[in-house]
Amino acid sequence: MPNASPAAIGPRNNPIDAIGTPLSPSATRVMLLGAGELGKEVIIALQRLGVETIAVDRYPDAPGMQVAHRSHVMAMTDGAALRALVEVEKPQLIVPEIEAIATEMLLEIERDGLAEVIPTARATNLTMNREGIRRLVAEELGLPTSPYAFCDSLDSLQKAIDGGIGYPCLVKPTMSSSGKGQSLLRGPDDVAKAWDYAMQGGRVAQGRIIVEGFIDFEYEITLLTVRAVGESGEIETHFCEPVGHVQVSGDYVESWQPQAMSPVALEKSRAIAKAVTESLGGRGLFGVELFVRGDQVWFSEVSPRPHDTGLVTLASQRFSEFELHARAILGLPVDVSLRAPGASAVIYGGADAKGIAFEGVADALRVPGADLRLFGKPESFKKRRMGVAVATGVDIDEARSRARLAAGKVRPVAK
Repeated sequence: MPNASPAAIGPRNNPIDAIGTPLSPSATRVMLLGAGELGKEVIIALQRLGVETIAVDRYPDAPGMQVAHRSHVMAMTDGAALRALVEVEKPQLIVPEIEAIATEMLLEIERDGLAEVIPTARATNLTMNREGIRRLVAEELGLPTSPYAFCDSLDSLQKAIDGGIGYPCLVKPTMSSSGKGQSLLRGPDDVAKAWDYAMQGGRVAQGRIIVEGFIDFEYEITLLTVRAVGESGEIETHFCEPVGHVQVSGDYVESWQPQAMSPVALEKSRAIAKAVTESLGGRGLFGVELFVRGDQVWFSEVSPRPHDTGLVTLASQRFSEFELHARAILGLPVDVSLRAPGASAVIYGGADAKGIAFEGVADALRVPGADLRLFGKPESFKKRRMGVAVATGVDIDEARSRARLAAGKVRPVAK
């Protein structure tokens, strides 16, 4: 196929030979580290293929725990506890779904042959924070990125900005997800506020941030990139159609697929995504974020797992990003074809409360081409994502309108 290319399979790219029966001695066991809304969809996709699933997260009753065969509550940054759990559960595959994990221990677990880490322990270690992956992409691979600096104090942040980064610029925690802790700085008055916000938004209290010079881009995309075993037995790289999105206060509130791009920009985007994911190695789906202006493309970030913006694929593709991830990690064939133009729109909790309920679900599902995912998170916050509406349409405009309409009809209420 035109967007698939072979690469030699490394020592950690051998797929599962056969899928057993869950809860039996033949079971194929997959442990997910992180069991939020994205992990929940991966678990469901794995179970449809007969896989025994184990969900791990830092809080009880996480969405994925509600559907997994077994679950555990633990601090995944505790390396000793993580290894002890792996030794008890004996999963063949470990699938990290968040960044805040003891990745040095994952390297040790993989090295000792206890389990295979998806896509690889090295990839998880490199991408656990923005520093590892940015240095790989810019300094080792020589791919285009925004100008950047890493800072571990308010003073060093100010010096980096004054020393060449300039305004406007972006400040992000080196370890965070879904845009948490990110700020756009337009002048000196914003620096201290951005530093404090970054310290609050990081998944792990590291006291370290990245400051990026602002690229005057037209739009951002997520290029969902799948490394899967082909018929030849070699790893092939597949590209989903590009996903566009709207970000507000660092959070993804809408996404759509496909995002219109020039042929040159699309080719450059695929080349960057291929170079980055080949360097990281392994099997599975990667969310590669890119800035685009005309025919110019810059690397932004990469996640070696399904991406928030990819929720749109629940409606738009034959197989969602979660099904693609499940198939790829098991060594099964993948199909990245688009089914119809699609869009997603977030459903926020709207209040700080536990055990909320949702009204208007029937009204939302009456919107043509629409569907819902209510995540089942045990606690709501005003700006916590509690669900998503997805929709298809004859074009992106219609799909976006339908997704927004459906999301707006769902009313979270405290009980």
